[in-house]
Amino acid sequence: MISVCMAAFNGEKYIEAQLRSILASPRVDEVVISDDGSTDATLARIAAIGDARVRVVPGPRAGLIRNFENALTHAQGDIIFLSDQDDVWLPQKVDVVMLALARAELVVTDCSVVDSELNVQEQSFFRARHSGPGFAKNLLRNTYLGCCMAFRRDVLARALPFPDFIPMHDWWIGLVAERTANVAFVDTPLLLYRRHGANASPTSERSKAKLGTQLAWRLSLLRGLVSKRLLPVHSSL
Repeated sequence: MISVCMAAFNGEKYIEAQLRSILASPRVDEVVISDDGSTDATLARIAAIGDARVRVVPGPRAGLIRNFENALTHAQGDIIFLSDQDDVWLPQKVDVVMLALARAELVVTDCSVVDSELNVQEQSFFRARHSGPGFAKNLLRNTYLGCCMAFRRDVLARALPFPDFIPMHDWWIGLVAERTANVAFVDTPLLLYRRHGANASPTSERSKAKLGTQLAWRLSLLRGLVSKRLLPVHSSL
């Protein structure tokens, strides 16, 4: 069973197009949307789809990371795809990812970075970000982009519950997989990664956080891994 997990909040402008692109694949069994108290027409846009595979659950109203965690806890599939509310999946995405998951427990695919009108700004996120596997590499500079990730339930079981203070859910899941699973980066763009100036996640942009904040993020990730016994204690900083 394939579950797609989405965190939604005031996404009325793009969410219907995104859902239609996901549901175009007959292999998708359910789309779990955790809505974090949207005050716009997000829920109406979702209802307009009229597809029984879509299930909305109330969000915890505790920010993006906990909203994604909530969606993930409601997923029933043995394969989980992550999805943002404002991108567009390309037609072959599910099929290509499922082939890759035959040899890996977590897969990250390339995407094309586009503007609000889907005009291509970067043909390959992988090339722009120098994406690839490696624990140290991704601890220092995360290339685990959630909207391009899919994984087996075993990975999810090891990642949940999310530790407190982690900087982003996809970064955390990626590092858990680096420590416990086979990962694969597929260099085929399978998604239009829409950047429109009001995205919930700033993954594709250079961080503006202060050096101390960036160090604290990495310490929280390491401590989370130690707490789950995915790193030996002497590896914690």
